[in-house]
Amino acid sequence: MQQFIIALDQGTTSSRAVIFDTNCTILSSSQQELTIYNPRESWVEQDAMELWSSQLNVTKRAIEKLDADISQIAAIGITNQRETTILWNRKTGIPAAYAIGWQCKRSLGICAELRKTGQQELIQSRTGLVLDPYFSASKIRWLFDKNPDIARGAEEGEILFGTVDTWLLWNLTGGKVHATDYSNASRTMLMNLESGFWDEEILELFRIPHQILPEIRPSVGLFGETDPKIFGLPIPICGIAGDQHAALFGHRAFEIGDVKNTYGTGCFILMNVGDKPVYSTDGLLSTVAWGIDGKLTYALEGSVFMAGALLKWLKDDLQLVENFEEVNRLSEEVADCGGLYLISSYQGLGSPWWASHARGALIGLTRASKKAHVCRAYLESIAYRSRDVLEVMSRAAGKHLGRIKVDGGVSNSDILMRIQADILGKPVERPGFAEMTALGIALMAAMGAGVWEDLDMIAKLSIDGYFAPPRAKVFEPTMEEDKREKFYTGWLKTVKKIIRD
Repeated sequence: MQQFIIALDQGTTSSRAVIFDTNCTILSSSQQELTIYNPRESWVEQDAMELWSSQLNVTKRAIEKLDADISQIAAIGITNQRETTILWNRKTGIPAAYAIGWQCKRSLGICAELRKTGQQELIQSRTGLVLDPYFSASKIRWLFDKNPDIARGAEEGEILFGTVDTWLLWNLTGGKVHATDYSNASRTMLMNLESGFWDEEILELFRIPHQILPEIRPSVGLFGETDPKIFGLPIPICGIAGDQHAALFGHRAFEIGDVKNTYGTGCFILMNVGDKPVYSTDGLLSTVAWGIDGKLTYALEGSVFMAGALLKWLKDDLQLVENFEEVNRLSEEVADCGGLYLISSYQGLGSPWWASHARGALIGLTRASKKAHVCRAYLESIAYRSRDVLEVMSRAAGKHLGRIKVDGGVSNSDILMRIQADILGKPVERPGFAEMTALGIALMAAMGAGVWEDLDMIAKLSIDGYFAPPRAKVFEPTMEEDKREKFYTGWLKTVKKIIRD
């Protein structure tokens, strides 16, 4: 009997469910847009109940479209927006507050105080992460500080914490399983990167009680079964990973030095560095890529907060364009950006700068500047920020980077990919298969359910004919070296000016 795998892809702007067969063919999918709240400047939050209800709705719709027996579903995998912080009541399942989004900067003060007392080095050496509001730890502390009832409930064991994966898992299992995987745990700033356990000294530093935390488990394996009341029969949940880690797995980046860049709400560049963490002193993050069979695989990561998210500003706030297609069309009408640089630090600058205070800027305007130049500057800003990260990543890993594999909705822009190849001076490879995050978690869940035995089998899928996506498109650089370096030098000068100001 044919088997199916459901990939739950809970992102920042939408919840999606994608159903694959064991030949990695997409049979059904469903998507629902989400509400993002910005109650104050630099605050980002979402309704945790909407995250859960939307994910449940799209999963049920995808199953209905499939029109198959529920018993044929071999496993569910969960991949999710990372760092977003949810606290809820253990007994009622009601969220204690709105989910604080990964982009939110409300806990800047907490991070600043820890930095003043010299804790940054300890935190980075233990967790591999830069002390920043991006991660979950300071968000939890902020919720405790602002609401003594939540803090008291946490101390008394009434409150649970989880990133989005944990929240979905808890609801899917009817409150029976409170767990996360190594990849998501490594993004909380509370897990010891080398031991894979919650770090007691870091917990004490943030004054977070251990009892609110989920159990950390391997990314591949049985987490539990869905409550039979949800889908009619229990379905095994056999894989969990943060969205960027799932995308790396989907690219089958199993060799040390393999790199991918996902162009979505932000840009997230990950490099597989093997079974030992590589620590960076230049603004990169050390993180767990995934955990399988008791072994951890690590990655270096560069996080760019704004990529596709900038489109909302251009479209809704400036009303400059109607959609991304118009951005692409206008950008094709000009040879370059006319000397404009768009610094996209609306939520601060992430890797490698980590300047949370930095404001966005559009610099170089002249009377000749047109809407098309602004659109082109938007696309170029994504390419420049990616180069910022890849330059540092190459040095930190001690490796010369070759072809860069890309995915994510924004990577569908041919002109952006051409610009990216030119700015990097390296080929950019875009797979014909677009659903890399969903594919990655489906492969993990299938492996956890025993459909695939090991990574070697997954790596050979395309060779063996089980998985044959459309041919990848490769964008080769065409810009002259001196011109490339002139443009990038101008970008660096502009970024440093913004950081100083």
